[in-house]
Amino acid sequence: MDTGGTERRTGRARTNAYIDGVRAEPVPVRPRALLGGLAAATLLLAGCSSDEAPTVRTAAVQRGDVTEVVEAPGTVQPRASSAVSAPASGTVATLLVGDGQEVQAGQVLMTIDSPQARATLEQAEQADRDAAASSSPAGGSTADARRLAASQATADREAQARFADAQAAAEALTDPAARAQALAAVQTSKTQYDLLTQQTRALLQQVQSGLGDLGGAVASLGQAQRLQTRAAVSAAQATVEALTVKAPISGRVSLAATGGGGGGAALPAGAEGLLQSSGITLPQGALSGAGGGAAPAAGAPVLAQGAAVASGSPLLTVIDASVLTVTADIDESDVLQVVPGVKADLSISAVQGSTYGATVTSVDPSASSAGGGAVTYTARMSFDGGTTTAGSPAPAPLPGMTAEVSLRVKEAPGVVEVPAAAVLRGQDGRRDAVWVVGTGGRAERRDITIGARGEDDVEVTEGLRTGETVVVQGVDDVTQGEQLP
Repeated sequence: MDTGGTERRTGRARTNAYIDGVRAEPVPVRPRALLGGLAAATLLLAGCSSDEAPTVRTAAVQRGDVTEVVEAPGTVQPRASSAVSAPASGTVATLLVGDGQEVQAGQVLMTIDSPQARATLEQAEQADRDAAASSSPAGGSTADARRLAASQATADREAQARFADAQAAAEALTDPAARAQALAAVQTSKTQYDLLTQQTRALLQQVQSGLGDLGGAVASLGQAQRLQTRAAVSAAQATVEALTVKAPISGRVSLAATGGGGGGAALPAGAEGLLQSSGITLPQGALSGAGGGAAPAAGAPVLAQGAAVASGSPLLTVIDASVLTVTADIDESDVLQVVPGVKADLSISAVQGSTYGATVTSVDPSASSAGGGAVTYTARMSFDGGTTTAGSPAPAPLPGMTAEVSLRVKEAPGVVEVPAAAVLRGQDGRRDAVWVVGTGGRAERRDITIGARGEDDVEVTEGLRTGETVVVQGVDDVTQGEQLP
C-alpha cells in the first residue's frame, strides 16, 4: 500500500491497478461447491491456468496521507470593476487615455459634447427664473383664490413631471458619487415640495373660508414651484458636469468596443492591453466566450475621439486588478464541506505550466440555478499566487480567466488508510466493511468507519489497525470464512 498522499475527486472513483505492500502472489478464486473426482480436479486446474479468472490480492494496513477534494469551475475576479456610461447623447470631444492605460481615481478620461444636455440645462434655468418672477400675489379676492387653486393643480402636474425627469437624469449619471449627490438633491427637493404643497392647500382653504391671507398662499405656492425648478436645474447641471468623464476608481482602462464579431468574449474589451503588460501568452481560443460564441473580430475598433455615443451607452470600464480573488460554483452536494479556511489548487487553462493556490474566505448563502435542476453556491476565495514548473513565480492571471478549482476539504495526514477498492460499500442499512485476513488465514468481514475519502485511498477512523492484512482486490469474490492467501 502506498504511504504517500492520495486524493479523491468528487464524483470520480478509480481502482488501483497495483497495490504496494502486497504480501502474496495472486491466487485464483476457488470453486465454492464440493466437487468429486476428476470434475473437481479439472475445475481447479482450469481456475489455476485461466488468465480471465478473478484474483484476490491482500496487503498490510499502513498509515499515509489522505486528501479529499471537491472540484468546481471557477473564475478569476478583480478587486473592483466599474463601468462608465455616457451621461447624455453626443460625441466624444476629447479622448485622453488609451486602451489598457493605468489611471487614478478622479482622473479626467474624456469629454463629451452634448448640445442636448446643455439645452436641457438652459430650459431648466429659464423655468426657474419664470417661477421666481411669478411668485408675487395679484389680488386678494375669493376669485383670485380659486384661480390660485387651479394654478396649483397645474403646477402639481408639471412639478411631478419635472421631478421624474430630474430623477431620471440623476440616475443616468455613471459616477457613483455624482449620482448619489444628484439623487439626494432631487429627493430632498421633492420632500420639501410636498410639505409646501400641503401648506399651500391649507392656506387656500382658509382664504376661501375668509379666515386666511391670499398673499401667504401665493408665497407658499411660489416656494413650492421654485423647489421643483431648482431640482430640475440641479439634475441638469449634474448631467452637464458629467460630460467631463472621470475615472471612478484607480485601475486599467478598457475602452468599449464599437464593432466586432457576434459573440461575447470571456474577457472584457481591452483585455489584450492588460495581457501584454502582464507578459502572458494565451493559447489559441483562450479568450473565447464560455457559451461558445465567437470572440470579437480581430482588430475590432474601440471608442475613439469623434465617435457618436447615446445616452447610457458604455464608454469604458476601469478594472482594478491590484488584488485578485477567485469565485467557484460549488454543487449543493458538496457545499457543506466548503468552509472558510479551506485551501484550494487552481489550474488556469489560459496559463499553461503554472499552478496557483487560493483560500476560501466565504460561501454565499443564496443558491443559483445551474440548469437542468442543478443548484450551486458561490465560494469566494483569496488568490494566493502561483509558481511555474521551474519553480519561479507564475504570471498573474487576468480578471475573467476561468479556472479548475480543487478544494481540499479534508486533509488527514499520517492516518490509517486502505485502498478505496478494498471497501465494501454499505447498502441496505449495512455499514462500510473490509475483508480482513483472520485466524488461520480465513476471510472475516469487519465493519469500519471512513473519514476522508481520497481518490485512491480512504481514511479508516475505526475498525482497523496498522499491520492487519485486508483484501485489496477481488473483494466481491470473497466469502466469509474463505481461505485467503
